[in-house]
Amino acid sequence: MDIAYATKFLGALFAIMNPFITLPLFLALTAQKTVAEQRSLAVAIIGYTAVMCLVIALAGSHIIGFFGVSLDSFRVAGGAVLIGIAMSMLNGKPITSHERATQEKSANTAAAVAEGSDDNPAFYPLTFPMIVGPGTIATLIIYSAQARDSARIFSFGIVLAAVLAALFVVLYFATAIGRLMSTKMRVIMARVMGIILASIAIEMLFAGIRALLPGLA
Repeated sequence: MDIAYATKFLGALFAIMNPFITLPLFLALTAQKTVAEQRSLAVAIIGYTAVMCLVIALAGSHIIGFFGVSLDSFRVAGGAVLIGIAMSMLNGKPITSHERATQEKSANTAAAVAEGSDDNPAFYPLTFPMIVGPGTIATLIIYSAQARDSARIFSFGIVLAAVLAALFVVLYFATAIGRLMSTKMRVIMARVMGIILASIAIEMLFAGIRALLPGLA
């Protein structure tokens, strides 16, 4: 197991998929549901998230390659996206790239009313784009591309499984955890995760710039 690689990947992935940041939105969207229904949604969310993460990890590099985008260019773009998300976390602002726009929310509500059905938030917006948004996609593609040997492949799988397990536990027991966690605790955790994510994103950004412009190094 590559400890250095696993530590960086865990820091980035947990910060961007932080279950304690997803928790308030999950509780708000499932406020009218029973605990059993909330837990069913949690199972569905983890299923969707696991499938999306595996697809992105296995095919992400090939997809960006198909469009003629190099991994280093994507690393620069991904680092910039993560810095923007980290700044939002540090400033206590909504992470707009991981949430539905106002027009999307209005359109989705109108469609649900027209169809006479309730909006099921398991896939959209909780899985995508709240959990698996641009930042998560960039992180998975960049770190999966670096997993070229058995130690790093094993580390990638362990870290991904650990983050998904943490996310499942928090969402499955959302009602109980929501009662225990104060607003202040959530704010502190968001700030800490924000600074960790910003540090990793800056390193990612400059690694891509050095590879694209070796003269600057």
